[in-house]
Parts: sequence; structure tokens; C-alpha cells
Amino acid sequence: MRRRHLCHLVYRFDVGGLESVLVELMQRLPAERYRHSLVALTEVGVLQQRLQGYGVAFYALHKQPGKDLAVWWRLYRLLRQLRPDLLHSCNLATIEGQLPAFLAGVPRRIHAEHGRDSYDLDGSNRKYRWLRRLLNPLIHHWVAVSGELHDWLAGPLKIQPAKIVTIANGVDLERFHPARADRAQLLAKSGFADEQVIALCVGRLWPVKDQANLLTALALLQQQGRLGGLRLVLVGDGPQRGALEQQVSASGLATVVRFLGTQFDVAPLMAAADLLVLPSLAEGTPLTVLEAMACGVPVVATAVGGVPALLQAGQQGALLPPGDAPALAEALQPYGVVSAKAWRRAQGAQGRARAEAQFGWARTVAAYEGLFQ
Repeated sequence: MRRRHLCHLVYRFDVGGLESVLVELMQRLPAERYRHSLVALTEVGVLQQRLQGYGVAFYALHKQPGKDLAVWWRLYRLLRQLRPDLLHSCNLATIEGQLPAFLAGVPRRIHAEHGRDSYDLDGSNRKYRWLRRLLNPLIHHWVAVSGELHDWLAGPLKIQPAKIVTIANGVDLERFHPARADRAQLLAKSGFADEQVIALCVGRLWPVKDQANLLTALALLQQQGRLGGLRLVLVGDGPQRGALEQQVSASGLATVVRFLGTQFDVAPLMAAADLLVLPSLAEGTPLTVLEAMACGVPVVATAVGGVPALLQAGQQGALLPPGDAPALAEALQPYGVVSAKAWRRAQGAQGRARAEAQFGWARTVAAYEGLFQ
């Protein structure tokens, strides 16, 4: 049987939630039925190491900053050379690749929306709406990773509902597991004490993730004398790091916050933490929330995008409005009580049970395979 050739198109293939989803798909889709090419408009980063031995072909088109129209010509020529059976473009930055794919004769074309960015939090930008509507006739199916994104595509963007498939992200229930906890590693990397309540915030350091608001909330708790044992470890890197480090220094949080940078295996750190915090302004279906739940760790998160469909407030954690530092401080305060360990663990156990019941990767991969078929 001839294997179907899937071509996945991203802006940059580096550490991130979308990229992790693609890694899981390329690893888990049956190798006897599929082969994969990964095309990055800009660069292919170190994440390709996770796909060694899977036969994935990588291509970087080295897009220049700003409007580099020549990148679409390079994509067209590459697609004419590769002749894939399907193009799978991901997020707004790659949607224009649907035109060269159509002109190159790629027979099936899918576009996935994994979330919105800080420059278009609510999806109301007229230019971007127009672009999606203009290219819609070239796209056979749209993937929405949350119900909120599905409703946005079908509602304001007027995409035909029959063309939209909702596929929530999954989580590796073996890799992310309470048994993988490495408290000694977390303590060594952070410099915090075992009796302290260690919260992780995992994600790229850029505006849409709104780590600045989380730091403001911690400063409020410290000023009010209600911080308790709460300590924060920021995992990830990005353009906001310098500004966030300055905020930590100016707010007197130097003994409260640690920056760990990019960590390529966050699972043992996640499982060893006492809490995950997600202060984002926008999300699709965030992998970090699913990973924390799978690790048996409670979650305090903003109720954006697909997050409310993952968490039941009061059972696996807490939900709050985005961009509201006082509300975030109030949500965090009970988790910082050192003696509340049993309560935190009970919420974490509920999160693990929910992840096992609803968010294993098998279900997600089966949905994508049905679409690719």
C-alpha cells in the first residue's frame, strides 16, 4: 500500500505547543500508512531532534522579516518537487501557503487554527478575517483545537460548518505522570526549599502569555503579607525575558521568582511542582494545562479559549478572567498555604483522572487520521 505523503507547514519549528502537537502526530500516525515532510517558513530548530529515526524530511525556507513575497515562490517550487498528497498549514502566519499549494497541484489542503496572538486576541482584526475568507475556497477543511475557535470560524468568519473539524489537543499520559516527579531536580534548578510551594509557569515569554500580570499578582500578595510559601519558576524563553527580569527586580521578587529558560524535558519538573499557573490572554487548547493535569498537579488559569473545557473550577484548579492581577492574586493565595498540601494533591488527583478519561493522545491522533484519510 502506498504511503500518503503529509506536508506540515509552520512559521518556525522550535519549542512550543503547536510544534509539540506536530511532533506527537508525526511520531504516532502509523508509519506504514504515512510519511511526513515538515516545512518551516523561517527556520527549523532543535525540536527536530525529537523526530530522529522517524523519517521526517525537514525544509527551512529562510523567510526574511516583514513582507518576503519570494518565500511563497520558494514554497511553490518545493511543493512541486515534493508532490505531497496533503498540505497541513498551521496558524495565521502560514495560511498564505494555501495559494502556492493550490497552484502546485497539492490535491488536499487543510488549515489548522491553534490559537490567536496578542495582535488579534479576539479575532476581530479585519485584515486577518478578510485573508482567511479570501483563502477559504482553496481549503478543504479547517481544524479548530477548541470549541471557542470552532464557533469563531463558523460565526464571524462565516466558514461553512461542514468544513470545520474540532480536534482538541491530547497529552502523553505515560510521559506526563505523577510517578515521573523529580523534586530534587526541581529544587536544584530553582534553588527553592522543599517545604515551599513551587508553582510553574511554562510557556514562551511573550505578551500573549502575560507573565507580567502574574508577576504583578505575586507582588500584590507579597505587599499584603499573604504570599505564604508560594514561589514561582518560569520555564521558557522569549523576547519578554529582559522586561520580566526587570519587573522582578523592581517589584522586590528576586527571592520569589526564578527563570529557568527553555527546558527540553519539562515532565519531571511539572510532576514535581505543586501548582501550574497559566495567565494567558488567549489560548487554543494549551498543552501545559493538559500536562499538569496528567502529572496530578492543580492548575490556576485564565478562562480563555479552550481552557474552560479542560478545567472544572474548584475540582482540578481555579479559573479567572484574563489581565486581572487582583483576581489572579486571590486565586493563587490559597495554594500558597504550606499546610494545604492535601487539598492541592486532591485537586491534582482529579486532574489526572480527567486527563485519563478524556485527553489521551490516542483519541486526538485517531481524529487527525480520520481527517487525513
